[in-house]
Amino acid sequence: MTNERTSIRNIAIIAHVDHGKTTLVDQLLKQSGIFRENEQVEDRAMDSDDIEKERGITILAKTTAVHYKDTKINILDTPGHADFGGEVERILKMVDGVILVVDAFEGCMPQTRFVLKKALESNLQPIVVVNKIDRDFARPEEVVDEVLELFIELDANDEQLEFPVVYASGFNGTASLEPEPETQEETLRVLYDSILENIPEPVDNSDEPLQFQVSLLDYNDYVGRIGIGRIFRGTMKVGEQVALIKRDGSVKQFRVTKLYGFLGLKRVEIEEAYAGDIVAVSGMEDIDVSETICPVDHQEPMPELHIDEPTLQMTFLVNNSPFAGRDGKWITARKIEERLEQQLQTDVSLRVDPTDSPDVWIVSGRGELHLSILIENMRREGYELQVSKPEVIIKEVDGVKCEPFERVQIDVPQEYSGSVIESLGERKGEMLDMTNNGNGQVRLVFLVPARGMIGYSTEFLTLTRGYGILNHTFDCYKPFIDAKIGGRRNGALVSMENGTVTGYSIMQLEDRGVMFVEAGTDIYAGMIVGENTRETDLAINLTKAKQQTNVRSATKDHTVTTKKPRILTLEEALQYIDDDELCEVTPESIRLRKKILDKGERDRVAKKKKLKDEK
Repeated sequence: MTNERTSIRNIAIIAHVDHGKTTLVDQLLKQSGIFRENEQVEDRAMDSDDIEKERGITILAKTTAVHYKDTKINILDTPGHADFGGEVERILKMVDGVILVVDAFEGCMPQTRFVLKKALESNLQPIVVVNKIDRDFARPEEVVDEVLELFIELDANDEQLEFPVVYASGFNGTASLEPEPETQEETLRVLYDSILENIPEPVDNSDEPLQFQVSLLDYNDYVGRIGIGRIFRGTMKVGEQVALIKRDGSVKQFRVTKLYGFLGLKRVEIEEAYAGDIVAVSGMEDIDVSETICPVDHQEPMPELHIDEPTLQMTFLVNNSPFAGRDGKWITARKIEERLEQQLQTDVSLRVDPTDSPDVWIVSGRGELHLSILIENMRREGYELQVSKPEVIIKEVDGVKCEPFERVQIDVPQEYSGSVIESLGERKGEMLDMTNNGNGQVRLVFLVPARGMIGYSTEFLTLTRGYGILNHTFDCYKPFIDAKIGGRRNGALVSMENGTVTGYSIMQLEDRGVMFVEAGTDIYAGMIVGENTRETDLAINLTKAKQQTNVRSATKDHTVTTKKPRILTLEEALQYIDDDELCEVTPESIRLRKKILDKGERDRVAKKKKLKDEK
């Protein structure tokens, strides 16, 4: 029996998005002496994915470990976005305490509430870090009061309410126990010490039969699926024969081929691991989240982990537009299906359901961000596909038709609050709270049907001139509201010709609406090229060139200047499309199109629908 169990701590870092978790983990790593003097370590080293680096968000939970005063501290960096909340819940099962990071200026946000609620329900010991203490207008003491109120509101027990507070700047790698910025010490020593003092040590039961539960999945081309989790009891050795208890109760036997521990940003191969260790195991091809590994002669499954149900779904289709195959490497149904199957290997919150057509799949996830990041990754890998408008998943609860609702928190200058309240009222939002922060800012809290939040962010930015901050997170399922909620108000400008956009035609048609394309862009009939100023769709010809004559004009051509087009990002495009439209995604382009490209056919279908509605 090893005596190392007293010198181990397992913690998760939880926070609202952008409150500085990953930057803080960076500094903990750098200051622990894990890296060599000459080793180049980039900022936010834990965010290893390209999209994570670009957007500055954490998508997948990451595991790392540092050594401090003869103690190994396993640190799990969690996502802050609600769409990846399933990751957070499972991680909390692996640790004995949490570091709750809260921005010294923004204070408690919707996701702070979500992650803290999960941590308190798991009965974990919290340490509160008030981060970004060096920010302008930082208000650390008020923020600590807000956090305390949130703890009380979430029914924290007496022990949890006695949480220690560390004031820090993750960016500068400094911390202190006092709120004044000038008291900051040059290192994070007080945070390390607080972890050792306040986070409980894992229970030392290495001499009992093995119990290991898979909380996260990874995939490697060489060893296949890798299960990451915590040993709750006993020991695990490379080469031993173990039983894997599946979620349906069936049992499979396999040999542990490789065992990895974590140190810094690396996985380290180890021969043996003990109760309390967080490790990665390979050797079983179809290992899955929530399954238990135990001895062959002592099969005792652990309680199943809760995995969040998807709340949003989209239809993925093989690209069949006139430009299909122009710049994609993988365009066939077989390749797209293989890629979706591969995503299911590691993403347990995703669901892929086949349809009657071999070229169409229903893909369900935790939100727009969850699905748009999958689409963006596929696009970067060379896939071409089409996707439909996102739709919320309606389900029955106790015989009642229910839909998902989101808790929406908005910080906005006072002069825009009226129009924001009115716009969310139109989307059937219910206002829960309104707080005046005293500096001309108002904080509004709403409960809004998730349907109403699809495409709202663009309208919100327009309403608040870009000064508003919008955060929303899934809250609960409530009875379905039988009304049209949200959706686009303006019709589309639809191309009636195949060809190349000319500057002359854009100039002639600019007053009809906002263009999404610029001169020189290839377009096809049925492609959406802009937004109409009116509510109906309008077919236009953007390929018309100016007639040239051999007569010299007294008023000769001046340089043509046209308004800058509105180029949509993938998220904006997904939010923009309507029920009868698709978003065509390729490695080079994002195009919007009508499902039915032919104008005559579209008109016939619209006429039929109108007659049916009138009946």
